[in-house]
Amino acid sequence: MTALTDRTDDRWDDGLIARSRPRAAGGIEEDGADGADGSEEDDIGDDALVRAVSGAGSDGGKSPAPPLSPEAQALRLRLDALRQLVGLSRTRLDGKTLAEAGRVLDEAAARRGLSPQHTVVAIAGATGSGKSTLFNSLAGVQISETGLRRPTTAAPIACSWSDGAAGLLDRLEIPGRLRRRPRETSEAEALRGMVLVDLPDLDSAVGAHRDHVDRVLALVDAVVWVVDPEKYADAVLHERYLRPLAGHAEVTFVVLNQVDRLPGEAADLVLDDLRRLLDDDGIALGEHGEPGATVLGLSALTGEGVGELRELLGQFTQERGAATRRISADVDRAAVRLRPLYVADGHSGPEIGEAARAEFEDRLAEAVGAYAAGLAAERAWRRNAGKACGTPWLRLWRWYESRRAPRSLAGLAALAAIGSRGQTVAPAPVEEEVTARQRVEQAVRAVADEAVAGLPEPWALAVRETAVRGADRLPEALDEIAITLGAAVAVPTAKPPRPTWWPAAVLGQAAMTLVQIYGGLWLVGQIVGVLEPKLLPPVLLMVAGIIGGPLVEWACSIAARGPARRYGQDAERRLRQAAAGCGRARVLEPVAAELLRYREVREQYATVAAGGSRLSTTRQ
Repeated sequence: MTALTDRTDDRWDDGLIARSRPRAAGGIEEDGADGADGSEEDDIGDDALVRAVSGAGSDGGKSPAPPLSPEAQALRLRLDALRQLVGLSRTRLDGKTLAEAGRVLDEAAARRGLSPQHTVVAIAGATGSGKSTLFNSLAGVQISETGLRRPTTAAPIACSWSDGAAGLLDRLEIPGRLRRRPRETSEAEALRGMVLVDLPDLDSAVGAHRDHVDRVLALVDAVVWVVDPEKYADAVLHERYLRPLAGHAEVTFVVLNQVDRLPGEAADLVLDDLRRLLDDDGIALGEHGEPGATVLGLSALTGEGVGELRELLGQFTQERGAATRRISADVDRAAVRLRPLYVADGHSGPEIGEAARAEFEDRLAEAVGAYAAGLAAERAWRRNAGKACGTPWLRLWRWYESRRAPRSLAGLAALAAIGSRGQTVAPAPVEEEVTARQRVEQAVRAVADEAVAGLPEPWALAVRETAVRGADRLPEALDEIAITLGAAVAVPTAKPPRPTWWPAAVLGQAAMTLVQIYGGLWLVGQIVGVLEPKLLPPVLLMVAGIIGGPLVEWACSIAARGPARRYGQDAERRLRQAAAGCGRARVLEPVAAELLRYREVREQYATVAAGGSRLSTTRQ
């Protein structure tokens, strides 16, 4: 258990921070719970949040705040992007996936309004590493109990070198009875603004102690890891804590304690091996002026190296950028975990290619029978041309056949009914409808596969669901287009537009008919005896009319091929455009909108991950 000492031989008021003072109402209040640094949290916006974590503006925004540092500005952009990223992804990803990002945003928001003048540093270590001894050595007096009994520290104990840290300690859930002040010395002035927290053993057999460690480590601005020569390579320390927090190197101190127990050059050898282990954990080391974790050896018992650590902590605290670096590292960590959900290697710009769009439209045109409708329209044009330019005798024969056909078909239908009496025949259009539906579904699957190629799985699933929803009523809509527009272009109610040569062809055919009639009347007149017998002229006229009529019809059929083909192609194009427009409205545009949402999300993620490179620091 933690002992709150009041030893007379120390001649020091151990309970200085817990001294009582009058309240406005006449009661007393502990200094550790006065909330002096609190500000109206609900009235502080995002700018105040970043100013708080960057060390600017400690009065809740009541006085002008200094300009943001480049690191704070970058952090503000990243937090805004992360917030938008979570908002855009909320309906696409489950809550558990976004939990880490949400926690980072919550903790960043919780840091606003709290004292930016203070830096919270936790001292963590395994059993017997001497972290409580180091804690007392930095404070200049025994605050945390040390001894052979394990575990000695049962709950986090805080020591603040200046007033105004109550809000930060409330956030750490450290009660007022466990908040202390250091001895007032000249050395203590160098640490002004620091709040030091002594944690329980990270490998404690008591589960509650480990819970305290995990909870506080997620909230503090920096961590001093204390290891000893015997357990500096402990697997629990490296696998559970150091390796997962490798991205927090700039707010990490690793201290090899008890170097006084190592003879000769053994301390240097152990430090070198410790640096090797940290490098294996992925922790960047702050050597040669580069940003990273600080590694040094000391003896909390004899005081060797403690002054150097105190100097480093003092410089680190005066920079007032630890909170910015800590939150930025948390954002880096969240970005790494979210990367598989937003970034697919080799697929920087998801879109539906022109080839995929053309293939999709071709499949829909095939489903509505656009090509067949175009051929039917072409045949209708040529048939109308034949009716207008054909010989009167051929048209008369066709008229007779059209009058005769219904009676013939009725007889055939009667015979078919007698032959199939008692049998049930499935209608053919059902199979055609099923085939068309399958073609539409295949077209939707093909365009969806093209759109999701290389997309992260959650967004690929969202795109597929969007395509399936759009294709839900697409076959019925295409059937309606095929019934209405398809029938209209295949069997037009109005006559097709006629080319400029059409009247001349009709006039020529009429002339040939008149020549035949004139020659025939001339010949009949000679036979009856009304006219002078001259057999050759009327015969030649009749032959010219008989031969000229089919020649005119043949020439018209040749000349009609081009206009008929163009008319059929125009009919096919109209039907194809109608089917393509329906497919675009129901499938392509919703899928494109989903891909656009993914591109927006990816841009926000790129902003979040842009700070993956370590923020600069002046600490050496």
